Amino acid sequence: MYGIRELYRPVDDLVEIDIVAVHGLNGHATETWTSKPQGICWLSNSAFLPKYVPRARVLVWGYNASISSWNGEAPSSDRVLQHAQTMVSQLEADRDLEDAAERPIIFLCHSLGGIIVKRALAYAESRPRLTHIYSIYTCTFAILFFGTPHHGSSKANLFGSLQKLASLAVPKSAMEFESGLVNALEKESEILQNITDQFAPLMPNFRIFFFWEQEKTNFKYKRDYIVEETSAAPILDNTERCGIGADHRGMCKFHSPADQGFRTAVAALRRYARDAPSVIQRRYQRSANVQRDEKMLQAAELLETIQPQVPGPCRNVYHPFEAADGVFLEKAKLKEGMALEG
Repeated sequence: MYGIRELYRPVDDLVEIDIVAVHGLNGHATETWTSKPQGICWLSNSAFLPKYVPRARVLVWGYNASISSWNGEAPSSDRVLQHAQTMVSQLEADRDLEDAAERPIIFLCHSLGGIIVKRALAYAESRPRLTHIYSIYTCTFAILFFGTPHHGSSKANLFGSLQKLASLAVPKSAMEFESGLVNALEKESEILQNITDQFAPLMPNFRIFFFWEQEKTNFKYKRDYIVEETSAAPILDNTERCGIGADHRGMCKFHSPADQGFRTAVAALRRYARDAPSVIQRRYQRSANVQRDEKMLQAAELLETIQPQVPGPCRNVYHPFEAADGVFLEKAKLKEGMALEG
């Protein structure tokens, strides 16, 4: 299942926030968040997330994150940037049709999903003149990362292990592998470093919670971590971090509301959902004001190129560029305000 899908919305209450879940490599839009064999998806089950954050609309975004054809699906040929651009456009379209362009956003990301969300926010922030795209950045309040390899993961651990898991089900001769997405997650990958560089200046604008896996994944012949703690949960100022007692696959599946991993994550979500509406409302309004002033400045620049020049004292003393300093000052105030609120 690809694209945006709504899992839950309150029946009687107004929606105050959008929670968007993004899966990782070889993941699935809903199954990534669903425990087995109980079949409980904690994003939509009434005893889990909806109970604690009842005024949230819960969405999942699905994309082709397959790296092999062992499950009958052709592996993805898109790279991180293409997935990021698609997610931004599809999420923006969904929110526009819901008349919810100003609603706060919280992202839940597993593994590669976190890298895509980071790239998506950097992409949205780089498009201030496309106000509908820019709004995804403006409205994002918090991000919860589950096992995201911010500093990469060794190819032997990640790609090799995933190949072994796949080959247990289907002979290698019958499979097709695509390593593009995995290569982006290698340690010291240039792609990953570029994404980190683009996202780092934006981090003060978001509440961030890092989770790491506390159990090793079973690869039949050995057990190992897919993403090490130091990569999944870098120690950074003004961020939160916590381990979850599960392996890489199981860290975002909860069997019971009593699971400590669920209780820690949902407490953070409830806190963020409580704080987000007022912050995002002010942030969105300031962004709209800056964009309005920039349009006025662009119009003034256009008039300057076509306005006839009147010589001598009769010349109009008004100059369109007099407003420029005020616009740039407003932009600086907006960025400073977002950092303080985030």
